[in-house]
Amino acid sequence: MIGAIAGDIIGSVHEGAGTKTKQFSLFGPHNWFTDDTVLTVAVAESILRGSDLVDTLHDYFYRYLQRGFGGSFIEWAVLRRREPYNSWGNGSAMRVSPVGFAYDTLDDVMQQAEQPAAVTHNHPEGIRGAQATAVAIYLARTGSDKQAIRQHLVDVFGYDLSTPLNAIRETYEFDVSCQGSVPQAIVAFLDAADFEDAIRNAISLGGDADTMACIAGGIAEAYWGVPKEIEERTIGYLDGQLRKVVDEFNQRFKARKRGGTD
Repeated sequence: MIGAIAGDIIGSVHEGAGTKTKQFSLFGPHNWFTDDTVLTVAVAESILRGSDLVDTLHDYFYRYLQRGFGGSFIEWAVLRRREPYNSWGNGSAMRVSPVGFAYDTLDDVMQQAEQPAAVTHNHPEGIRGAQATAVAIYLARTGSDKQAIRQHLVDVFGYDLSTPLNAIRETYEFDVSCQGSVPQAIVAFLDAADFEDAIRNAISLGGDADTMACIAGGIAEAYWGVPKEIEERTIGYLDGQLRKVVDEFNQRFKARKRGGTD
C-alpha cells in the first residue's frame, strides 16, 4: 500500500490547484500525508489486528484531526456513528488498497473490499469504486497484463476505460465522486509507462489530485513495485505510528514485484 500513500503525499500539494501538466517536483517541503493515508493505514491495521473497522476509523480520525477529512466523514466520526451515510464519494476507493494486497482470491477481494467501503460509503457507486480499485490491485499483483485488467474492470464494473488520458485531461474537472474519478485514476495507471508516470498521469488531470494519485499509485505498486527512492521519501513523511503499521503490513503481505507486460 506504500504506492497509494506515495500518491497521496505527492498529490497533496496539487489538490484544488487544477494541475494540467506532468512536469512537477514529486516531493517538497509543503507535501504532507492527508486523510487518504490516514484511512488507508486504518484499514491496514484493521486487517492486521482483526479489529472492528468502524472503531479503528474513528480512532484514527481523532488521532489525526487536521488531515483534510471530508465534512460527512467528520460528522460521522465526531459523533462516533456506526451507521453509514450513503456516500458515493471517492473516499471509499482511496482507502481500499490494503484489501487488494491482503487477500488471495478474486472472490475474497470483491467481498472484503465492500466492507471498508460500506461502513460509510454504502451507496452502490461508493462500493463499486472500492471494489474496482481493489480488484485492479489484485489482478496487477497476480500477473494480469494491462489489457486483461482493463477488460475485467469494463466487464464486471461497467466503467468506460476507452478514452485516452490525454483526451480526458482536456476537459476533466475536479470531481470527488467515485463514478467521476475512479475510472480516470485507473486510466492514469493503464496509460502509464511506470510507477512514477502513473502518479504524474493522475495528478495531471487537474482533479482531486491526492486521492486520484492514491488510487492510481496503489494499482501501479502492484504492477511495477515502487522505486526505492520514492518509497524512502514517502516513508520519511510518516510519523512513527503510521510507519509501524505500514512496515508490519508489508512484512505480512509482501506484494509480488514484477515488470509489467502490456
